[in-house]
Amino acid sequence: MSARTDAPVPRPLGGAAAGLALVLVAVLVGVAAQRVSGDAPVPAAATAVTPTGHTTTVTVVADGMRFHPDRIDVPRGDRLVIELTNRDNRRHDLVLASGAKTPLLTRGGDARLDAGVIGATVEGWCSLPAHRQAGMTLRIVPTGATVAAPTGTAAATEGTRPRLDAMADPGAAFVARDATAPPVPPGRLHRRELHVREVVREVAPGVRQRLWTFDGTVPGPVLRGRVGDTFEITLVNDSTLDHGIDFHAGAVAPDEVMRPIDPGQRLTYRFTTTRAGIWMYHCSTMPMLHHIGNGMYGAVIVDPPDLPRVDREFVLVQSELYLGPDGEPGDLAAMQAERPDAVVFNGYPAQYAHRPLPARAGERVRVWLLDAGPNRDSSFHIVGAQFDTVYREGHWENRPTDPGGAQVLSLTPAGGGFVETVFPAAGHYPFVSHAMVDAERGARGLFEVR
Repeated sequence: MSARTDAPVPRPLGGAAAGLALVLVAVLVGVAAQRVSGDAPVPAAATAVTPTGHTTTVTVVADGMRFHPDRIDVPRGDRLVIELTNRDNRRHDLVLASGAKTPLLTRGGDARLDAGVIGATVEGWCSLPAHRQAGMTLRIVPTGATVAAPTGTAAATEGTRPRLDAMADPGAAFVARDATAPPVPPGRLHRRELHVREVVREVAPGVRQRLWTFDGTVPGPVLRGRVGDTFEITLVNDSTLDHGIDFHAGAVAPDEVMRPIDPGQRLTYRFTTTRAGIWMYHCSTMPMLHHIGNGMYGAVIVDPPDLPRVDREFVLVQSELYLGPDGEPGDLAAMQAERPDAVVFNGYPAQYAHRPLPARAGERVRVWLLDAGPNRDSSFHIVGAQFDTVYREGHWENRPTDPGGAQVLSLTPAGGGFVETVFPAAGHYPFVSHAMVDAERGARGLFEVR
């Protein structure tokens, strides 16, 4: 919240608060502030501006490795006073690019920061190691001003892209993608049309992207069959660009069936499965990196012979988000530089942390996993659980009768497999892609076991 007054304020040294969320937990925000005074001069946020004589006071809470709010709009020429409080368990500070800064604050610590007269965009961050890189930043913007992009080629590109918060709650109306694995369909011939569609969709809370999709979803539909089944897939291009498709589950000459087709055209791709596993399919049009990175991928499950029944089966497809400008396709340069904005399961950051996958204690649960990439490895882990069954890239690595177990299923891009576990008791079991930076950027979720 903010308030604007005409009364002058003393020139305080300033203060800040920030909080560290546990990697797998979204934390609620509280608001409070108290004054900390001092005599050190505070640099003005801009010198080429006429002061209005007014003061805008804004309350900011630091929590969950974020400042709330993380953007402060201030009438140009007003003096800004930020009242902050720390609602977390670790110390943090706030540094402004104008030179104003605060001492480190412990949990519950309060401070008041005089940011000076605001005439231009001012960036702020927590200066503790890696906190800024993890997203603990804020921006002060004078009313009516264009948000200035940071300097430098890479930074300028980022300045035109939306800011993605992988820890943000998507809201009460959000519906997570159903991760339940489809059953094996009857018969040995499986016919389906896949329509290429361009859609503008929310890919994270408040962030939209123009996606290229199979059937309007990211990932595309999960297909399933058995060894020896035949798939007859007709690709229909309902988009404005040329696209094709490549099924890793089929061994075929790529010349015709993987060729790009123009908008309005259709092409039938027929293959018979000869080997089991979870296989990637994706757009085959060059540059494939751009087409995969902008949503054109999916999974085909081919069951190993005599695959035992389990109580529950889920499918998770790991991939990366590379944001372009709001509502536009993903940034190819970021894909080439391997700078994802988020690493996600089933197309949306941390959706299963907010909409947990259900299970019951004592049930056997199978999780199929495909790493669609296009760049990041996956190392899938369920906190509090052990895998007694691991099947990776067509090979049984563990079975329930083996004395050993596994803690992760590790995959490279385009790799796949599954794991099985029996949850020992009711509770909440987080799951992550265990490169911790990926977990912090959205590759995480939760099993709610009753």
